[in-house]
Amino acid sequence: MASAWWPCLILALLSGLAASGFPRSPFRLLGKRSLPEGVTDGVEVYSTIINSKVTSRFAHNVVTTRAVNRADKAKEVSFDVELPKTAFITNFTLTIDGITYPGNVKEKEAAKKQYEKAVSQGKTAGLVKASGRKLEKFTVSVNVAAGSNVTFELTYEELLKRHKGKYEMYLKIQPKQLVKHFEIEADIFEPQGISMLDAEASFITNDLLGSALTKSFSGKKGHVSFKPSLDQQRSCPTCTDSLLNGDFTITYDVNRESPGNVQIVNGYFVHFFAPQGLPVVPKSVAFVIDVSGSMAGRKLEQTKEALLRILEDMKEEDYLNFILFSGDVSTWKEHLVQATPENLQEAKTFVKSIDDRGMTNINDGLLRGISMLNKAREEHRVPERSTSIVIMLTDGDANVGESRPEKIQENVRNAIGGKFPLYNLGFGNNLNYNFLENMALENQGFARRIYEDSDADLQLQGFYEEVANPLLTGVEVDYPENAILDLTQNTYQHFYDGSEIVVAGRLVDEDMNSFKADVKGHGATNDLTFTEEVDMKEMEKALQERDYIFGDYIERLWAYLTIEQLLEKRKKAHGEEKENLTAQALDLSLKYHFVTPLTSMVVTKPEDNEDEPAIADKPGEEAEATPVSPAMTYLTSYQPPQNPYYYVDGDPHFIIQVPEKDDTLCFNIDEDPGTVLRLIQDPVTGLTVNGQIVGDKRGSPDSKTRKTYFGKLGIANAQMDIQVEVTTEKITLWNRAVPNTFSWLDTVTVMQDGLSVMINKKKNMVVSFGDGVTFVVVLHQVWKKHPVHRDFLGFYVVDSHRMSAQTHGLLGQFFQPFDFKVSDIRPGSDPTKSDATLVVKNHQLTVTRGSQKDYRKDASVGKKVVCWFVHNNGQGLIDGVHTDYVIPSLF
Repeated sequence: MASAWWPCLILALLSGLAASGFPRSPFRLLGKRSLPEGVTDGVEVYSTIINSKVTSRFAHNVVTTRAVNRADKAKEVSFDVELPKTAFITNFTLTIDGITYPGNVKEKEAAKKQYEKAVSQGKTAGLVKASGRKLEKFTVSVNVAAGSNVTFELTYEELLKRHKGKYEMYLKIQPKQLVKHFEIEADIFEPQGISMLDAEASFITNDLLGSALTKSFSGKKGHVSFKPSLDQQRSCPTCTDSLLNGDFTITYDVNRESPGNVQIVNGYFVHFFAPQGLPVVPKSVAFVIDVSGSMAGRKLEQTKEALLRILEDMKEEDYLNFILFSGDVSTWKEHLVQATPENLQEAKTFVKSIDDRGMTNINDGLLRGISMLNKAREEHRVPERSTSIVIMLTDGDANVGESRPEKIQENVRNAIGGKFPLYNLGFGNNLNYNFLENMALENQGFARRIYEDSDADLQLQGFYEEVANPLLTGVEVDYPENAILDLTQNTYQHFYDGSEIVVAGRLVDEDMNSFKADVKGHGATNDLTFTEEVDMKEMEKALQERDYIFGDYIERLWAYLTIEQLLEKRKKAHGEEKENLTAQALDLSLKYHFVTPLTSMVVTKPEDNEDEPAIADKPGEEAEATPVSPAMTYLTSYQPPQNPYYYVDGDPHFIIQVPEKDDTLCFNIDEDPGTVLRLIQDPVTGLTVNGQIVGDKRGSPDSKTRKTYFGKLGIANAQMDIQVEVTTEKITLWNRAVPNTFSWLDTVTVMQDGLSVMINKKKNMVVSFGDGVTFVVVLHQVWKKHPVHRDFLGFYVVDSHRMSAQTHGLLGQFFQPFDFKVSDIRPGSDPTKSDATLVVKNHQLTVTRGSQKDYRKDASVGKKVVCWFVHNNGQGLIDGVHTDYVIPSLF
């Protein structure tokens, strides 16, 4: 990974991975095995310890890796950890030769500015990015001097959610090498008492696991330890490769002598509620299924397999119907039907017959399902004490009927009217997940992404099992009036079997003697109220085992839950409400040192008298909101490298830096709007870049005063069969003639077939071809109502040396070294500018000293670049004349 690219954090970690050998797995180091066992490229990772403390479902995890550089020169060492998406990083420290550099959580923009300022030549970088269904990846790399030790320590916290009757702690284990001291230690403390505790590893046989793993629980305490010896880590008796490659999962549950449990520490409380043994509330389910053409094949087959399994689990008191949407909408039955054995058999026959059809009419499909549920209730077709649920599955965006996401959301919100939840399942990546999530959240449901893997049908069935058994509806949790401050969510439309309701808050009076909580809800046969009373003195006794738990865990649990819920509300809010929610979440994130989507963590490590910070960002699901295949991530800003630059920007001015001369030449091309110019053509790599000129809105016919710019760019790679068209409104990517379109409002990365396209909202776009060249397109936006000027594009070339010596074009011809000489610098006709004589390519030219702007770093301000301006469309500097580069079309 070239150090020049380190400031461009995301680009380095995404487009450079394959070339650099950057590790995919947690807790391992870069390099090839060339030295004795346990040493990789001179670097030995001699210890990796994962220490977890769980107190009342709140997990505090510390991952520590220690390494030493045994080589005789400096080596790059990388620390790579996958952690749950629901976790917030709370600290990261680097310790090098006994000196510790701690992390500071800052507001994202402030952290970015500190990072950009300090890392112009830096070698240290860190990142959190999405990496899978449950995980996101933290990565940081540092240069370690010969003989030096380095310790990485990452701390993260999360509230463990109860799922199908268990709490799950999920650890990804992939050292990919033998580690002398590898250890997982987990201590669990639950005041209710632990009812079961288990641990399993997907990467090791039970025989081997048995001797490396110990687990025990008694009363309120549980303990899990996993300490594989070097021999137990080997993939075979004589191998030097590690078999530790997979998932390590700890599951447990607590005693439930009463439906609820309240814990109070230092003026903060948490209330857990999960009643047992209640009868299931009958449900009416409208399955709204996308059967458009994009669902054809494996997706539809997996959907049908899942539906057949779901039908097996339907209870006779339930009601259901299938609503299929493509370009139009069709239904299995005209109205909901009861899940009798006869009807279920008929339903299975119907599901097996489902096939794919045309377009995607989400709006009408959802409204038909909602209407059916409303009508069944109004006409008393379903039991009075029952609940309704809409489950929609789609793999794409609405493209027929009402296709505006905001209008669909409004229609659905009005139709449901708060009466029942909507659950949206997004199949694959080619859909607007933000839209599905916001619409579900607005209607008391949630969205889930179904990953296009071999187990997609099991993912669908697993989701259904979560909502298959409602035990209560209309749940309200009440506390003494005027006794509570800062309460988290305390109303829930449904309580499902196997889950848990968690409410936290702050007490007005820390010295209360007693505390009462009431939970009210509608059950299958009657309305229920559960009362939980807490004797504060008894509570103090129960929590005296302070040595076993960490700090003010309930206060941190409350802060975690509050931030999580504020961020969720923020997704569906607008205007002033969104600003207020953002401010509240940011304030708490900073106060409690959480890396959330609003904050970043910066670790500043002084080295060679320069600050070189590592930065950690929290990705959001927004990263996966835009149609793309197959991988995406959330971006921070792009930073230009320090290598030679070649670009065209402005009117349109071509800038050619000549590093051998420590000088820069520039020229412009004066052509009519609509003209397409060949900028780059490389017959070896198959890359071409062309640009189309646009003029001002009210341009003068006089060419001396007319302003022209590039308004459209075409980037193509013939060998990869890829084309990227960039305009000031949108970016369209064709991969083997299949288009994907993005707007400049997106912040997204597309990774496919050796291509990386990164859009940084309203700023720039970075296009990289595998190990090859990288281009940056800068968006210049002007006031929409400006009478003359219009939006335009700038084009910048990075790593031009990666293109072949046969590259040509208005820009491309300068990528190889060339010579010139400037002499006779003298006053020009403009007294503010000097003229000079330029000798280049056997031509003697008069040039003028001027300046242009480099907008790679900041599209609004730019950095001044001084250059010698070559007149007459670059004549004498460019090969031939400028009209030789005029071509008929963009591609």
